[in-house]
Amino acid sequence: MHPLPNDSRWKSGRPGLFILSVFVALFVIAACVESQQGSIVGSCGLNLATGSSHAAAIEAVLTAEGRLVVAQEIDALMALWSEGGYVADAKHTPERTDDDQFWRGVDAIRHRYVRTVFPGAATAVAPSDLEIAIEEDRATVTATTRIGDEMAIAGDRWVLVKQGGCWVIESLTYNLEVAEP
Repeated sequence: MHPLPNDSRWKSGRPGLFILSVFVALFVIAACVESQQGSIVGSCGLNLATGSSHAAAIEAVLTAEGRLVVAQEIDALMALWSEGGYVADAKHTPERTDDDQFWRGVDAIRHRYVRTVFPGAATAVAPSDLEIAIEEDRATVTATTRIGDEMAIAGDRWVLVKQGGCWVIESLTYNLEVAEP
């Protein structure tokens, strides 16, 4: 028989509480480590060449977004977005914002991809004609987007932010091109 440790917690008759607190502490530590490992997001999760420029990293994020839409890989797609991100449909009236439709936060963005974007089963999504303006840890990108046969010339505005050294999408505003009467 093993002697009990000479510890007041054991003598007080509460060894179960001590063991429970140790398990809780280990669980919290494991969750933090898993969270840190799973937090590789945005450009940092795209295996870019060492020393890639900010513009190259930003372009890689937008290219990955299109590729992941086609592949319908929602978890990888959501890893490109910042937690407080949003998508806005400008409804072809870029001078007005009162008619815009918004999806705010990652849950709403996820829902939009799954319920609105994925059912269209796009076979190709590719941003082109990128105009990238970088100011410190924030970039605004105007892009022409091709989805299948549809093309929106300068119809998308992406905002990306640098978080923890990684470029992530903060917002997408689309349908910025004015509708023809």
